[in-house]
Amino acid sequence: MAASSRIYQVAVPTPLYRVFDYLAPSTLAPGTRVRVPFGRRELVGVVLDEVAQSELPHNRLKSITQSLDADPLLPPSLLRLLRWAADYYHHPIGEVVHTAMPVSLRQGRPASISGVAVWTLTNAGKAVDPVTLKRTPAQKRLLDVLSLSPAGLDAEQLAQISLRWAAALKALRSKGWVSSHQRDSWPASNTDIQGSPLLNPGQQAAVTAVTAGLGQFRAYLLHGVTGSGKTEVYLNVIEQVLAQGKQALVLVPEISLTPQLVDRFARRFRAPIALLHSGLNDQDRLNAWLAARADKAPIVLGTRSAVFTPLKNPGLIVVDEEHDASYKQQDGLRYSARDVAIMYAAREKIPILLGSATPSLESLKKAREGAYTLLELPDRTGGAGMPDVRLLDMRRLKPSDGLSLPLREAVAARLAKGEQSILFLNRRGFSPVWMCFDCGWVAPCKRCDAQLTLHQKKQKLLCHHCGAEQEVVRRCPSCRGENLHPLGEGTERVEGALQNFFPQARIERIDRDSTARRGALEEKLRRVHAGEADILVGTQMLSKGHDFPNVTLVGILNADQGLYGADFRSGERLFQLIMQVSGRAGRADKPGEVLIQTWHPDHPLFAALQRHDFHGFAELALNERRETGYPPYSHLALLRAESPMPGAALSFLHDARTLAVRLSPGAGVQILSPAPAPMERRAGRHRAQLLVQSAQRAPLHDFLAQWVRQLAEAKFAKKTRWSLDVDPVDMY
Repeated sequence: MAASSRIYQVAVPTPLYRVFDYLAPSTLAPGTRVRVPFGRRELVGVVLDEVAQSELPHNRLKSITQSLDADPLLPPSLLRLLRWAADYYHHPIGEVVHTAMPVSLRQGRPASISGVAVWTLTNAGKAVDPVTLKRTPAQKRLLDVLSLSPAGLDAEQLAQISLRWAAALKALRSKGWVSSHQRDSWPASNTDIQGSPLLNPGQQAAVTAVTAGLGQFRAYLLHGVTGSGKTEVYLNVIEQVLAQGKQALVLVPEISLTPQLVDRFARRFRAPIALLHSGLNDQDRLNAWLAARADKAPIVLGTRSAVFTPLKNPGLIVVDEEHDASYKQQDGLRYSARDVAIMYAAREKIPILLGSATPSLESLKKAREGAYTLLELPDRTGGAGMPDVRLLDMRRLKPSDGLSLPLREAVAARLAKGEQSILFLNRRGFSPVWMCFDCGWVAPCKRCDAQLTLHQKKQKLLCHHCGAEQEVVRRCPSCRGENLHPLGEGTERVEGALQNFFPQARIERIDRDSTARRGALEEKLRRVHAGEADILVGTQMLSKGHDFPNVTLVGILNADQGLYGADFRSGERLFQLIMQVSGRAGRADKPGEVLIQTWHPDHPLFAALQRHDFHGFAELALNERRETGYPPYSHLALLRAESPMPGAALSFLHDARTLAVRLSPGAGVQILSPAPAPMERRAGRHRAQLLVQSAQRAPLHDFLAQWVRQLAEAKFAKKTRWSLDVDPVDMY
């Protein structure tokens, strides 16, 4: 074949389940980005293969416009993983490949690391006495930190120091005390390196087991009670991986967990650390991704999407809080980062370490069956004991703004001793209901089947599902009365109540609203660790990963939320959430206590929580799943549909089910009837879903492969937005 007639299969970011053939005059390796004409547009695609011939006649093939990379950007190992993801999640390969790249690369920008601006003290700045800046605390703090960082700090590091870092830095520069330069190479840690503390027997056994398996695939489930030192196990194993010249990928479920882990890793290793999460700008994400690809960053730490990072020398993958639902992408390519990470490790023949105090039932079952190696850390480090758990029967107590008298007395006792308390309520805002006390009218969202939440400080009614907001209604639209009041509590209301009960206490609220500004969360956590906060009020952002040595009390408000939810995983999630947040108490040398406010104190879930008995709860939950045929004893796929027209989504799903039955899915594949979603209307769109279930994974996927591709071509599917969710974690 002549050089001018080479044919390449290109993955193009379109919702079509196929690749596209293009001509190119020169050799292009798989993994190379190219610009290609696509209809009236020009798109950035990725070469997957060279083929001898195309299904289309040669004269109908278009030519690649431009090759964007001198060398393949995506290595063969990552391309193989992406092909697997496209097959397993039954998603268009072009969109899968697109998802794996940082935004800059999707847009066709050069794959090169740009210099990062770094600020250091000038000689004049080094001579300044920080005491002279006591009237400008932000400037003083920056000057203090820069004096301890001779290699300089970049914008991301400065943002973690102060919310007002930009204005403070500008002031210091105007005085000639700070200068900047471009850092071209990927930086190593410039903090003082700390050695490994002495491991307890459980930690040592876990480290020994995993390090013995380096260089081969094995999945390890590290089940350790809260405060048992799971992170120290990660660090010790990573130390061995780095000593072998390999890289480690560490996944965490939420951005809020990255600052403290970065600090732990930076204090332990001199090696550069690449961060990958949605809080970074496009250039920083690109720099980190390319640094990992070039082996300039031996440690890669990130959230869900970091699982697609191309490691040049992979040696270990760690998935912290492996049970967390945040690892599941809820739109587009609906992948589970945990499950993709396991396949990544298997294909690279490296170990993967899954850590949690409350493992998912799926992972626990695999460990019990021997597919994973179970490693147990039953004790807290440093001799700390597990907190005492006490149930407060709310049937006999009269709360004030959600706070019972015993809980208020317990908080007062901690304040008297100079100890810290956490009050946990997984509901932000002031009140979940704005209600007319004359006729019972409740403020609804006009676009969702949901009620509006009162945010008192903003004086707004907000929908937490679609983001709609409106002014607070002062006259009832139903009866025209003015007797409107908030009903129920959110974190904002609890914060206000605490300020009334304890006017001298320093209170920090940690939820999505209070930490929306960049650096706000880090600043709040800094105040907590510095002893500048007495009471923390927050949502699930407080529930995991945080180590507050002076917290001795955790109060769980509205513990019954989710106890009887429609989702079959509701009980499991509630147990995990309460156990995780309870684990914040008593992690040092001071005993901890957990008070759980509940209207159902006799429920077996709370009995297991009192005993810190995860395995006991898991046994009950697994028995229920076995009897009902739900995962992990079956495999699910959920076909979701939505439309602005009432009834259109259900109509589409009825047609989709008819097509599915016609395909004869075979024995063991059950196609349920379409049903409205639990929240049928959301953001102005009417939603419905159809569940497909099978006891065996293989026949389910054989059926899905046929069904989805025929749906993509069906005329009745053109007017309705639909998606397939394989292994759904939310049945909403």
